Formats: sequence, C-alpha cells, structure tokens
Amino acid sequence: MTYLVDHNRIDLKALRALVAIADAGSFRAAAKSLGYTQSAISHQIAILERGLAAPMFTRPGGRGATALTPAGEAAYRRARRVLGEIETLGADIAAIQSGERQTLRIGVFQTATTELLPSALRTLREQRPDVEVILTEIQDNSRTFDRLAAGHLDLAFLVNPEPDERVQSIQLLADPWVILTRRDSELAAADIPSFDLLDGVDLVAWNRRWSSQVELEDAWRRRAINPRVVYRTDDNLALQRLVAAGYGHACIDRLGAAGAIEPSLTWLEPDEILIPRAIALCHPRRRDPSASALTLMEAVRSQFGA
Repeated sequence: MTYLVDHNRIDLKALRALVAIADAGSFRAAAKSLGYTQSAISHQIAILERGLAAPMFTRPGGRGATALTPAGEAAYRRARRVLGEIETLGADIAAIQSGERQTLRIGVFQTATTELLPSALRTLREQRPDVEVILTEIQDNSRTFDRLAAGHLDLAFLVNPEPDERVQSIQLLADPWVILTRRDSELAAADIPSFDLLDGVDLVAWNRRWSSQVELEDAWRRRAINPRVVYRTDDNLALQRLVAAGYGHACIDRLGAAGAIEPSLTWLEPDEILIPRAIALCHPRRRDPSASALTLMEAVRSQFGA
C-alpha cells in the first residue's frame, strides 16, 4: 500500500503542538502553554510538515499572528478530532477500570428539557446505555459560560448566547415570543395577532429573576404595552394551568406554547418580532467533547438540521 504521508513523522506531540499554536496564535504562547521551549515546538512542527509534505503555518515574523495554511486548517481539524478521541479513550477506560458510570452534564431550561431533548436522549440511550445524564437548570448565560469553561458542564442549551471565546455555539432554531391564551378568549378571536393585544389585560408571567422576562417587560414598555401581571411563577406547567383556568394570558416562547398540554389553550404568533430569540447548543471551545457528548450533539443537530 502506498501512503500519501509519512506516518513515522506524525505523533501526538506534534499534533498537540499544531493545535496549541493555532489556538494561541504564536509559537511562543503555545510553548508556554505546553511547558516546552519554543525551539522544541518548532522542531515538532518541522517534523510534522515533512511528514505531511506541506507547510502548516504562515510565519509573518515580528509581532504578527501565526496563521494556518489551507493544509494546516485541514490538519488542525483532524488533529483536534484525534486528540479528542484519545482523551475520550482515556476517560472511557478509566471509567471501566473504576466501575463508575460515565456522566454527561447538560445545562437546560424548562422548554429545552421537555421539547428539545427527549428524542436526542433516546438516541443517546440506544447508543450509549452506560452513560448517566444529569440535567441542570440554568438561569444566566454568563455563569453558564463559566461552568462550561471550567468543565462543570459538558453541554448547555442557551437562548441568545453572546459571543464568548471560551464557548462554541451551534444555532439550532428561532424560537420567537408568542401569546398563550384560551381558545375561547377575546384575544384568540382577534383578526390580526399583535403584542398590542396584551395592553391592559391580565397576564401570567415568569418571575423577574429570569433575564428573559426582564428583557420582555422592557420591550413592552418601549412599545407602550402595559399588561397587568397578576401571577408570577418559575414553573412552565403552572403557568399553563393558570392560563387554562382563565386567570390571564401569557407571553412565552413558541416552542413552549406548541408543546402546551392543556387542550383549552392556543397561541397567537404576531408578525412583528418583539425581541429576536434563538436557541443554541453550546460546548467548551478548548475542550473536545466526550463520545457521549458528540452522540447527543449529532442527534440534536440532525433533529433540527443544524
């Protein structure tokens, strides 16, 4: 068999050096992060480039950032995958040796738990029955980013995640705000659905400790919409039951409204966008996902075509 690369010149040290340089932007910073000298890092890359018969980096000199060549980009993607598999292998073997079950820790909000995850969790269960899944309710994006970066969470479903260099976000779907109401209500009979219908009506709302509720009420004020909030809750099912009992209407996400279990409820989707709202699946950028995390991520992405 004829090989296109010299396998004897490719080892894990060289792949780690490649990834470290690409992530850090310089040979010097990569050497510091790995605990090597800069000359040792350069030597590893030189061996790798000879083995692949292609340059991995452009070297501008001076203070300019080191950049991957097209060949380097391809090698970087493969190297991260290889190193991730090595780490996963170690974790799998350690779990087997210790007799411990593997754990996948996922940050969620209520709608994600009820409407996004069940199908993906079924796939994970079929492929990795040895994995224990721990779902943790999240309240704040910034603190969730900290927990992902620190390794306290493996994955997280977030709404409108802000850019963060520590976290990779995969956009899944738009999930705009809608009006939840009884089928026999005056709002349900409106010819043109509009958030203006909420002005002056009784409303069941989330507690204001949720940033999304605060943003929602700020948007109402900007539109001179003044509903009367008569009940607040942290529980999605309680909110639905209160609306179904006629205590008021609600403004919730479309995914949650579509999954409402009360048959007396319906929802209106106005044409205008009150606040852009999108759901993303997030994972640590600088830590490769475990095999179980990859299985779940692929199942979720396939479900929503992301």
